[in-house]
Amino acid sequence: MSDKEAGIEASAVSLLKRAVEMDTKHQFSQALVCYQEGIQLLMDVLKVTKLEAKRQRFRQRITEYMDRAEKLKAHIDEEKETGKYHEQVHIENNSVGHGYERLFGRFLDSSLTAVEVEDPYIMSNHQLSNFLRFCELLVKSRSPVCNIKLLTKPNNENQSAQQRHLDEIGSSLRQHNVCLEVEFSRTLHDREIRLNNGWIIKIGRGLDYFKAASSTFAVGYCDYDLRPCHETTVDIFHRKHTKPG
Repeated sequence: MSDKEAGIEASAVSLLKRAVEMDTKHQFSQALVCYQEGIQLLMDVLKVTKLEAKRQRFRQRITEYMDRAEKLKAHIDEEKETGKYHEQVHIENNSVGHGYERLFGRFLDSSLTAVEVEDPYIMSNHQLSNFLRFCELLVKSRSPVCNIKLLTKPNNENQSAQQRHLDEIGSSLRQHNVCLEVEFSRTLHDREIRLNNGWIIKIGRGLDYFKAASSTFAVGYCDYDLRPCHETTVDIFHRKHTKPG
């Protein structure tokens, strides 16, 4: 087996191990994605494996994981259909690997066209930067998102700067055929992100769950997957008949 094939096999094992861990924690949507990606990698390795004993072992493992993935998908679909789906992710203090793409990416499918963000703390520069990074994820995803609506609190200390930066984000999004609507509420408290494909994500700390990087030249400053996090809880629901406009 070549180094490349060995690397693919190692990636498959890592993904499937993570799938089992997520499955055990009842983080089913994450588990399903890991199962699907891990199975595909194992199938890629199977195509180039010459030893029959190893090929047989791979086939057996693929069959087992595919069976679990199919049952898991059926369970998720049933829970979504009845409006009972609930998944909880606990992000531990100082843990890494929780960038926006990993947290939200699996929900950004081809049926998603509109997103509503309710977060009272899109005020300071780093919070506005977090919101921009979230918008960038939507723009580069496969979802044909054309409308993003933000409801946040006004920055009483410098609302003009807050408005200016949000206007800049809106202007930039228009270049990608995405309309940004911004509303302010002084009494807003809850943090919730609603996708019009039915997914609802509630994060205890909103989008601002990352710790500050030690410097602008520290690992994790640009790549949020490498940025340590504050402890927070993410609750994920699906409401088939609850869609933002």
